[in-house]
Amino acid sequence: MNIIISNSSDKPIYEQISSQIKNLIIKGELSEGEALPSMRLLAKELRISVITTKRAYEELELDGFIETVVGKGSFVARKNIEFIKEERLRQAEEYIQKAVDTAKEGGISLSELREILEIVYGDE
Repeated sequence: MNIIISNSSDKPIYEQISSQIKNLIIKGELSEGEALPSMRLLAKELRISVITTKRAYEELELDGFIETVVGKGSFVARKNIEFIKEERLRQAEEYIQKAVDTAKEGGISLSELREILEIVYGDE
């Protein structure tokens, strides 16, 4: 599992970890039932505090992305991936709505906004 921590990010480290793991789960790079590294191992690999990895794992568990079994470790939860994707789509819609409102206030046309979105989103 390749997690990259940025010290220049506005996000706290635990949040960077949890969002990257969520993305790996949503993309299918981590499958249901797959074991995650132990909190200690991940902390050692990232050179951060175990408390930070513990907080990231707790957040992932609260959000339903992982399950922790005492004495065995943490595993990707058996959750409906479509539900997770739907939640992300809802969040994206909220951000897009804010962008549309800002564009309208600034006199930016739909075609200009679409062009910006295509540039930001990038090629696939």
